Amino acid sequence: MDFRDPEMNGDFEFSEKSVRAGFIRKVYAILSLQLVVTFGIVAIFVFIDGVQVYAANTPALFYSAIVITLVLIIALACGGNFRRKTPYNYIALAIFTLAEGYLLGCASATYDAWEVTLAIGVTLIVTIALTLFAFQTKIDFTMMSGLLFTLLMVLMMFGIFALIFQDKVLNILYGCLGALIFSFYLVFDTQMMLGGNHKYSLSPEEYIFAALNLYLDIINLFLYLLAIIGGSRG
Repeated sequence: MDFRDPEMNGDFEFSEKSVRAGFIRKVYAILSLQLVVTFGIVAIFVFIDGVQVYAANTPALFYSAIVITLVLIIALACGGNFRRKTPYNYIALAIFTLAEGYLLGCASATYDAWEVTLAIGVTLIVTIALTLFAFQTKIDFTMMSGLLFTLLMVLMMFGIFALIFQDKVLNILYGCLGALIFSFYLVFDTQMMLGGNHKYSLSPEEYIFAALNLYLDIINLFLYLLAIIGGSRG
């Protein structure tokens, strides 16, 4: 027999759903701010020639940004206690976002303004569509971590191959494959954040980690879409 009070059980489920809903709102608030800052920096690089010239003449900033992003992504991804400790986690994520925005700005400056604008627009549309899909689909993508990791390794090998042969069609195929894989990752990380009936989920304490995962998925998606758009015109 089950001696549990159904009202207490209902209160517990309601409380758990409230905590998860608050967690999701917090993640998307952080993520939205990251994207606004990042694409704001990209716009500065694309539309202001003086910034491009300064960045080109100051390579030390570029290499410093690379080091900062590598150090902080390792700290935030591997340091469980560090990424849960306020305010250090927010400070680290803010610095990481600024450094990543600088790197993306340098990369975007090599493309035409309309190409970057189109890539940002397509990225936002795809991101919204995939997020809505992840929220309502009955398919559990959190069970596919092994497959996604394998596809990521294939993408890396393909990237080396494309870098060696420098073929236009090959580069476009590489961009398409990368965009497809990170679209799957976006759905995967969204469902990890949602919890519920999915096999794997993130703790509500991991709001920084969840925002970081989604941010990296969207940024990588943007880069591959930009490579496709830029590659199409040679």
